[in-house]
Amino acid sequence: MFNRKRMYLILVFVVFSILITSCSSTDGSEKIAVDKTDVEVDVSNVDSQEDEQSKKDAAEQVVVEEQVLLDQDDIKITLKSLEFDGMFGPSLKVLVENNSEEPITVQTRDSSINDVMTESMFSCDVVSGKKANDSITFMESDLEHAGIKIIKDIEFKFHIFNSDTWDGVLDSDTITINTSADLEYVQEYDDSGVIVLDEKDIKIVMKKVSSEDSFWGADVHVYIENNSDNDITIQARDVSINGFMLEPIFSSDVIADKKAYDTITFFESDLIDNEITSIEKMELSFHIFESNGWDTILDTPMIDVSFE
Repeated sequence: MFNRKRMYLILVFVVFSILITSCSSTDGSEKIAVDKTDVEVDVSNVDSQEDEQSKKDAAEQVVVEEQVLLDQDDIKITLKSLEFDGMFGPSLKVLVENNSEEPITVQTRDSSINDVMTESMFSCDVVSGKKANDSITFMESDLEHAGIKIIKDIEFKFHIFNSDTWDGVLDSDTITINTSADLEYVQEYDDSGVIVLDEKDIKIVMKKVSSEDSFWGADVHVYIENNSDNDITIQARDVSINGFMLEPIFSSDVIADKKAYDTITFFESDLIDNEITSIEKMELSFHIFESNGWDTILDTPMIDVSFE
């Protein structure tokens, strides 16, 4: 986990594109040659406004049944509905009832939609003996990056703690919510790009580099598959651009049997300070460990990415 820094207001100036092929070098690092001609090809379909509206209407026809999600230790959480009119993205309307003797804060962890890790916003405070209506909101940008048009199923865990002392109250098992989407619907996963790691049931694919849609400066888009039995965290180490050491934002949590679309993000101010006007070479390694026990799973050799 990391704390997000405030967004820079300077216009993003670095425009990148990559197509990656790889080979092994004699010094043990993995070298990746990048052809700039094809990276920024938009793989999404270009539809008419009518088609886009039709898809949106189909997505918003999905509903959920009212159901009890948690009833434990005098705390009851009931799902009321699935709404699509939120500012940030779709949301689950929930009723939280606190019949315990302590004030509680309820949050969500390990959220996913259609088996893709998806950020959720939810933190509900309820004092003893009271109720609260609130919403678990999922980021529309995450759904767009993952190509999720129809929500078929949602998974997450509740993390509940004492609001005053921060002492843990309970952590729920994984909660699965099935929507009214067609049971035959199959979510497609865009794993196009170049595989830079495929080991121990973990796959990392570099997809593209872009500055146009980055709030911070420049983003290296990656696709991750965790086909292992462990919940994992992937971080980037010893990262350099054109020989200059930089500190990007990247720490991706991917629970077992899930996918993730994430970005390795570089701050524009760092690029400016190092007079980097175009990215010619990037070096980095990945540190992968168990999210719960912190035990190391894998430390990759240095990956040498050149942009030609």
